[in-house]
Amino acid sequence: MAPTHVLRCCQRGLAWIPVVFIALVVCWSYYAYVVELCIFTIPSIAEKIIYMVFFHLSFVMFVWSYWKTIFTRPANPSKEFCLPKAEKEQYVKEERPESQQEILWRAAANLPLYTRTGAGAIRYCDRCQVIKPDRCHHCSACDMCVLKMDHHCPWVNNCVGFSNYKFFILFLCYSLVYCLFIAATVLQYFIKFWTLCRRKSAENCPKNELPDTHAKFHVLFLFFVAAMFCISILSLFSYHLWLVGKNRSTIEAFRAPVFRTGSDKNGFSLGFGKNIAQVFGDQKKFWLLPIFTSQGDGLTFPSRLVNIDPEQPTVSLQPEANKSIEDVPASPLSESQNHLLGNEQHANNVTEHLENDTGSETITIIMERES
Repeated sequence: MAPTHVLRCCQRGLAWIPVVFIALVVCWSYYAYVVELCIFTIPSIAEKIIYMVFFHLSFVMFVWSYWKTIFTRPANPSKEFCLPKAEKEQYVKEERPESQQEILWRAAANLPLYTRTGAGAIRYCDRCQVIKPDRCHHCSACDMCVLKMDHHCPWVNNCVGFSNYKFFILFLCYSLVYCLFIAATVLQYFIKFWTLCRRKSAENCPKNELPDTHAKFHVLFLFFVAAMFCISILSLFSYHLWLVGKNRSTIEAFRAPVFRTGSDKNGFSLGFGKNIAQVFGDQKKFWLLPIFTSQGDGLTFPSRLVNIDPEQPTVSLQPEANKSIEDVPASPLSESQNHLLGNEQHANNVTEHLENDTGSETITIIMERES
């Protein structure tokens, strides 16, 4: 048998075949559209210029987003989610799952974790030897734990997750625009060439018919390829837009995340607007550019099960009659969670001013909450 590292290198090399195939198709489409269609086929100079300008705009944005999706390294859990050396050795030595879970529970006591396994245990990756943050999963193809993993895409030979999910959405968007533009502008010449191919003799062709050259094969095939990719990309792009609106990953769509209170497929949904902003950022002027603007750090995510959801009915947080305010537990929130929620209820100090009927006396109540 061949050494393991040789097989691994061969596997990595074969993984680039889909990317090379897409690159070859894109290069051929550029030649077929620019050279065969615009230069050799279209008679009008003005039409050539207009087609070339819009084609190159869509082409540049498509290639840019595709490049970013391929070569953006997936984000991994930080060092704080790794077990200390002594606890890691103890974890390996333990044979009972109950004892291993006790070690994980102690290590995860101060970590911002709200999701569990289906059995309610701490999510731990034996391969990477890290406690998995919320929405983090191990990718067998990349052989690493990926923050907010969506799926491993063979067409980009990369794992789609927190670091490149926006690039992947834009890649689908601009590839759809690219194919739609080609199909729409090539259609009239496709019909003319198709009609020309069906003529039995040159005498039957109208005077304004296009010449019978090798360009017709590129134009005919270009329309078929563009239409085929349009259909497949449209369904995938629509599905991922739906996932963004629901604030779910592909993995979470098939298997709902399990929280302390149980599984909930809408556990990370904060409302349509905030769900979109979590992927594309606060500034709309950067939404259509393949630059990283996603909110948060990929390690912690606000959840409607921990915080008040704007789409859900307001739940009273008043303590019971037999409990004091200090007895009500407060869940710690990270800075990224406070920024995403944009809710003043999680500020360190909440000041309430109550004025009496005469308006001459003001009572200030300051409620201290743990950050």
